[in-house]
Amino acid sequence: MAQVLRHLASKKHPRALVGFGTSDDAAVYRLTPSLAVVETADFFPPVVDDPFQFGEIAAANALSDIWAMGARPLFALNLVGFPTGLPLTILSQILAGGQSKAAEAGVPILGGHSVQDPEPKYGMAVTGVVHPKRILRNSGAKPGDVLVLTKPLGSGIATTAIKRGRASSELTQQVVKVMSQLNQKAGQIFASGKFKLNALTDVTGFGLLGHLLEMMTGSKTRARISFDRVPVLEGIRKLAEEGIVPGGSKSNLEYVHDKVQFAEVLSGSERLILADAQTNGGLLASLPSRESAAAMRALGRAGVKAAVIGEVLRDPAGIEVVK
Repeated sequence: MAQVLRHLASKKHPRALVGFGTSDDAAVYRLTPSLAVVETADFFPPVVDDPFQFGEIAAANALSDIWAMGARPLFALNLVGFPTGLPLTILSQILAGGQSKAAEAGVPILGGHSVQDPEPKYGMAVTGVVHPKRILRNSGAKPGDVLVLTKPLGSGIATTAIKRGRASSELTQQVVKVMSQLNQKAGQIFASGKFKLNALTDVTGFGLLGHLLEMMTGSKTRARISFDRVPVLEGIRKLAEEGIVPGGSKSNLEYVHDKVQFAEVLSGSERLILADAQTNGGLLASLPSRESAAAMRALGRAGVKAAVIGEVLRDPAGIEVVK
């Protein structure tokens, strides 16, 4: 999409505070000096076999972009593609899963749109609000910041293993739990104003490296992360070593290759894990190191298992990965 949008003429609207030009998580449009509307849309084909679980995951994923902007979701609209040959009971279960997760977030679903599609697809358009001065963008990271990640990596590899019949029941349960977990608690903590957040995004299809590179490029800074400090779902390393990696994750690694400096001790499978395409991955925050201990305590009290994975440097934009 970024390659296509590059060729389209774009004129900045005076009320448009965030658009596609910064690769941010959602659009932001100022309504009044003290109120801006935040809008996002996200949908995709099934990543698990269970229709209800798929609905939960897709809804949680769509809602995440609102929290990644420091905003509060107001309502959602369902987006559905569904083939004529499948029983409508499956669609009912998908929508029930989405409804369940939206209800957990306190977000009403007020309508939607459906089309016939050869492959089922589901997601949401979500509308939220934020004060224009409290938008949390994916740029703004500063030298001396630490980088905090709120969920483990590995969902792309895990779902590929599920499709190939190579995932254990324990890993299947674990990855479904992670993918369907709302980023609401972490988002509310980061948006609370109790901590200074310099940059925030969520880790999804471009993988940790891709979204971190967007953050560093927009901030004109450099990140140094430690692989051993990055949380990874149990069993993912072995699957990656066996070559059970989705094509999207391999493409992600190729895309960031020129901007990432890997320590030689890092194996090819470890590099792929860092580039693994995530579904409703965690929030990635950049905040001053003096704020990190208090922020980590607040996240822990809320039940969010976050990790400090690295730091922000003054060097030119890019990423260093050490062991």
